Amino acid sequence: MKTLVVYYSRSGHTKKIAEEISNKIKCDIEEIIDTKNRKGIIGWLKSGRDAHSRKLTTINEIRNDPSKYDVVAIGTPIWAGLMAPAIRTYINQNKGKFKNVGFFCTCGSSGEIMTFEDMEDYADITPLSKLVIKSKDFQTNYEDKLKEFIKGIK
Repeated sequence: MKTLVVYYSRSGHTKKIAEEISNKIKCDIEEIIDTKNRKGIIGWLKSGRDAHSRKLTTINEIRNDPSKYDVVAIGTPIWAGLMAPAIRTYINQNKGKFKNVGFFCTCGSSGEIMTFEDMEDYADITPLSKLVIKSKDFQTNYEDKLKEFIKGIK
């Protein structure tokens, strides 16, 4: 099964998980680049506002066509209880091209239920698997969670 891991990461947490998934299943990976400056405290505040408002943003052109993959694993940080605008934009631009998806997210402590519901509604597809990695998980072993997610998308 041909798989693509797609992610957006502001702080590096979602990137770390995306790279681990890609390395474990030996698949293609693509980082979504938001052209809006989201660095620093001002960027963080604007990011939360944009996510809460369900705004789209401008992203760099993608390299990989999701329609050429059996599964696309889509990863996002949780901002204001929702997916990042860059992932909302990616899904919007590629709606109808996904055969199967898996959703993964990183968050401080909560918001995954609403985020996954939003992603599923927006993409109009039910994910094969979902993965949540919270801040506290980065200090412990989240290997079992990762294995369950990978098992679900294979």
